[in-house]
Amino acid sequence: MAMASGLLRLVFLLSLIAVSLARGENDMVLDVDSTPSTPSCNNPYLMAKVKNWVNGRKGETIQGAGAKFGALLPSKEEKAVRLPVVISNPLNGCSVSSSKLFGAIALSTRGDCDFSVKAEVAQSGGAKALLVLNNEEELAKMGCPDNSTSLNISIFVVMVPKSDGEALKKSIEDGKKVELLLYSPKRPVVDYSVMFLWLMAIGTIIIASFWLKITAPEKSDENYNELAEKESSAGTAKDDSEDEVMNLTVAGAVCFVITASTFLLLLYFFMSTWFIWVLIILFCIGGIEGMHNCVLSLILRKWTSGGRKTITLPLLDEVSVLSLVVLAFCAAFAIFWVVTRRESYSWIGQDVLGICLMITILQIARLPNIKVATVLLCCAFVYDIFWVFLSPLIFKDSVMVVVAKGDSSGEALPMLLRIPRFLDPWGGVNMIGFGDVLFPGLLIVFTYRFDKENKKSAYNGYFLWLVIGYGIGLGLTYLALYLMNGNGQPALLYLVPCTLGVTVILGLIRCELKQLWDYGAEVSPSSVEPSIEASRSV
Repeated sequence: MAMASGLLRLVFLLSLIAVSLARGENDMVLDVDSTPSTPSCNNPYLMAKVKNWVNGRKGETIQGAGAKFGALLPSKEEKAVRLPVVISNPLNGCSVSSSKLFGAIALSTRGDCDFSVKAEVAQSGGAKALLVLNNEEELAKMGCPDNSTSLNISIFVVMVPKSDGEALKKSIEDGKKVELLLYSPKRPVVDYSVMFLWLMAIGTIIIASFWLKITAPEKSDENYNELAEKESSAGTAKDDSEDEVMNLTVAGAVCFVITASTFLLLLYFFMSTWFIWVLIILFCIGGIEGMHNCVLSLILRKWTSGGRKTITLPLLDEVSVLSLVVLAFCAAFAIFWVVTRRESYSWIGQDVLGICLMITILQIARLPNIKVATVLLCCAFVYDIFWVFLSPLIFKDSVMVVVAKGDSSGEALPMLLRIPRFLDPWGGVNMIGFGDVLFPGLLIVFTYRFDKENKKSAYNGYFLWLVIGYGIGLGLTYLALYLMNGNGQPALLYLVPCTLGVTVILGLIRCELKQLWDYGAEVSPSSVEPSIEASRSV
């Protein structure tokens, strides 16, 4: 168990890397455009869906971006018209095309002239729309030239990524008939998947706070419970539960943030598939241990004698049979997730492993008082804002967002809770990093212990108000995410004031801030109650 505890502590550290991943996967982030708006150049930048057919066979829908000028794309597929595609000649579309564009969609590459010039040339040739092939995989905003008052463009103009555009171009060059349908469906105002993610994050912290109470064995009478406890202890290996609690310190809090920044930079500069695989393996090991702890604790709650039957194994001494069976199940679950991690349903396995892992970490890692909580959360607060908003000033990219996207092979960080956007025509996934649950969660779990040990009611305590504050902070995070068009948000920018701030304000009002600040200072480590009951059965 000591080795497993060490691995969980490592995963806890790595979770700080994913502290600000309150964002949406597949959100299109386009380059900044500073061109002025005019009556002929005033379109909102919209994402575009490009449905395609090659020789009548439907292909995978391509995501593109509309221009600031030209006709607005229809919002419904039924109102869009399916048209053939013709390659412009010359290919850059900057001069009159020798290819017949009448009634078709003109295809041209980016470069050599303004986007508006390409659109005017295509329109003069009778084209109904212009499809621009970008010279890279990311999409750019198609703005207007400085003098755009004289523009008179009435056709649709859409840009597609390089690889998708090249595939369409090759099909046409091979003599195949390519047809496209362009439209831009609207996203729902309310994203219901965010509500489920909100409930998952809050629920994880609440369950972790009540975990010892939830998993306490059912008592029929005191004598039986005492006997069951003795028998359970007798059937285990050496009791190392004292090693299970990690009381955080001020120095440790600062070291966490410094080390996490180092890991983040390593990922940014040396992102590769093997590096991501190391994190996936660590996540699986931590997830297996967390799930094993949660499942075993719940079983032993009902079946107190379940851990009595043991076998002797090399290196592990005596191990309960039940614990081995549960461990095998958890390992199989994690392996299944790894194998199917690219499937549409893989988010379920990732969230189950992640929630179990976070519940276990919140039992192992403890804040002794508000002093340590203030240092930890303030450091994480600065860390979060710097790597999301300020790092582009140094590295030209938001380091946190780049790392969150993963490497070019499509592998991404697993330290996330995520859920698909079920009702969004654009698809994608909403996600939140483990750090955004764990760090406020440490403070909330501390306030639960504080309230319990000081016999405070729900109203006069801190726990209830911090849970409400966390919920509000998370809501503000997703509101900011919506207002910022899906750009990654530093969630702790909202969560720290709504949790630590609430604690400090309530402590001042109730004249208990000094007690909270120095709480537990005289408590020796040996007096700390073991936090993971299930470890007694391993």
